Amino acid sequence: MTTSIFPDKRRSDGKPERNRFLFSGLAVLFWLAVWQIASFAIGQEILLVSPVSVLRKLFLLIQEAGFWKTVGFSFLRIFTGFFSAVVGGGLAAALAYHFSWFRALMAPPVFAVKATPVASFIILCLVWIPSRNLSVVISFLMVFPIIYLNLLEGLGEVSIELREMAQVFRISPWKRIYAIYWPQCMPYFVSACSLSLGLCWKSGIAAEVIGLPDGSIGEKLYQAKIFLQTDELFAWTIVVIAVSVLFEKTFLFLLRAGFQGVRVNPKTQCDKGRVL
Repeated sequence: MTTSIFPDKRRSDGKPERNRFLFSGLAVLFWLAVWQIASFAIGQEILLVSPVSVLRKLFLLIQEAGFWKTVGFSFLRIFTGFFSAVVGGGLAAALAYHFSWFRALMAPPVFAVKATPVASFIILCLVWIPSRNLSVVISFLMVFPIIYLNLLEGLGEVSIELREMAQVFRISPWKRIYAIYWPQCMPYFVSACSLSLGLCWKSGIAAEVIGLPDGSIGEKLYQAKIFLQTDELFAWTIVVIAVSVLFEKTFLFLLRAGFQGVRVNPKTQCDKGRVL
């Protein structure tokens, strides 16, 4: 049987979701209308600014020289934390899969990271590291357990028969990874990335709001709150959402594009290994 890493997305009735973009657009317009009506009913934009005012402020922010520098500052650090967690979580999952003692060693810290509130980690980390690098560490801590546990579960689902077949036919370790482990773990890896991409941005921006590193999005949010600039507060919030969604969609698209053509028949690979 040929393994497909990324199955096509379909509705419960088996038909493709052709109208999902239309429905999503209508839903966005609906909630924008609700937001506008609520702002008009309250009548005080300091409490609830209208979407028109937010868009106007966002347009002005984009034209400022320091806007893209601020976005780049936060993006670079949060991406660094995410990428480090992906690499570290993958390596740790591989070690835990092969060595039971390492899995037992990793269980307490992984459980502690999962159970501890983000705010507690932010405050504790501020004692040891400068605020400029705080979002890197916090993003790493929030993403690492998700990558580690999902990949470990994926490795545990690898068929014993396939592993024994590869051992009998003396398949090289790299071919085993490509033919057996890679296709089995990829759905778990994609799911882990999809869950952790949004979380790393939430936790990273929260770290910046508390640590207040100069030139960060978190600092801009805090200043807007202090000076009661509600339109700017909403505008920067939209920036965070937009960058987070764009980063997530781009990363997952590249991930799927890179592995879309990988369709592996483990038995065929084992037969090739036997011939070689």
